[in-house]
Amino acid sequence: MKRVILLCMASLVLAGCATSPTGRNQLAFFGNERMAAMGEQSFAQIKKETPTDASAADNRFVECVANNITSVPGLDQAADTGRWDVVVFESEQVNAFALPGGHIGVYTGLLGVAENGDQLAAVIGHEVGHVIADHPNERMSQQYATQGGLTALSAFLGGGGGGAGSQAIMSALGVGAQVGILLPFSRAQESEADTIGLELMARAGFDPRAAVQLWQNMSQASNGEKPSEFMSTHPSNEHRIQALQSHMDQALAIYQQTSNRPSCRHP
Repeated sequence: MKRVILLCMASLVLAGCATSPTGRNQLAFFGNERMAAMGEQSFAQIKKETPTDASAADNRFVECVANNITSVPGLDQAADTGRWDVVVFESEQVNAFALPGGHIGVYTGLLGVAENGDQLAAVIGHEVGHVIADHPNERMSQQYATQGGLTALSAFLGGGGGGAGSQAIMSALGVGAQVGILLPFSRAQESEADTIGLELMARAGFDPRAAVQLWQNMSQASNGEKPSEFMSTHPSNEHRIQALQSHMDQALAIYQQTSNRPSCRHP
């Protein structure tokens, strides 16, 4: 039985091997159509539960930035549609997201931190970068594989009825899997999305130097209240800024070669 479980897990992992745009190895168990369908379902649920922003100025600003980002050649394949669906949500959250199938959501709280179109492009480019790099698929696959591994190990230890000692070990392994596997992978995805987003905004004609200012604004907006990087799915703002600066020369070279300069006015 142990051999069967190990062989099944190994086969599943090998079948799900993929490579990200930056060359990083990934797990990707789910097909594009399934991911797009889940993205559509999730976006519909968010729209049902969260009010949309009625401000015409906010919507014009966000759509201007998002449409320029998603007009970069090749992104139609990531969206599987001819046009990305962009919605501004009325919420104090300082956040945005992109989903498989071509959906972008921006919360109005972000508009108080992103001071201009270039800074908003840094956020939207980052979120679209997650989709380009197939991170939603990877996150689901990691969780699926990790849960499968813990279930198999539980069987080795005697299953769910193995007593207090066995349950304590499984509890500790669950925490260990969360901190040692899922969170570091999430930080890797966030850093990768930063790199992709920086190039993406430059190709769309937005000044990539604004990404550094945006994260400086984020630091000020958080008032220093943030979790330890070790326990967070995101790199610290300081590490994020350092990583962006290390890729800045390449992004600036792309930006300087791009003739497009979007005029997206902050309301």
